[in-house]
Amino acid sequence: MAAVFSGDETAPFFGFIGAAAALVFSCMGAAYGTAKSGVGVASMGVMRPELVMKSIVPVVMAGVLGIYGLIIAVIISTGINPKAKPYYLFDGYAHLSSGLACGLAGLSAGMAIGIVGDAGVRANAQQPKLFVGMILILIFAEALALYGLIVGIILSSRAGQSR
Repeated sequence: MAAVFSGDETAPFFGFIGAAAALVFSCMGAAYGTAKSGVGVASMGVMRPELVMKSIVPVVMAGVLGIYGLIIAVIISTGINPKAKPYYLFDGYAHLSSGLACGLAGLSAGMAIGIVGDAGVRANAQQPKLFVGMILILIFAEALALYGLIVGIILSSRAGQSR
């Protein structure tokens, strides 16, 4: 006797794509932010080598974005176990949206951190009073990824509540 295809057999695919999207997009943002602001630090270090350690803040903040994606990817992947409990399309879509929310927020935050970090550390080398302003802008850019992490956690917690 053939089993009836309900569509829920493909649900884990969407959940795993969500986990991958969270990690991949967040790491892309982290890599871009690190590379772009790292170029600014290297360029600024030629003129003012004593400010290199102070100017490493954007690189560290960009690196944190990958951790956000890792957290959501682990949350999603531990929630996918069709053998233990039923995993419906609703659950797969919840995990997909969770991963995309966190990943794309991390990507956009990484782009912002990279651009602000590059220009900020170069400007800080010429005018030290700009340091606090640069840090505030970087904090607001990092908050974008934090919003994505929070929404991702909320969305992934919705999985399992469909029936």
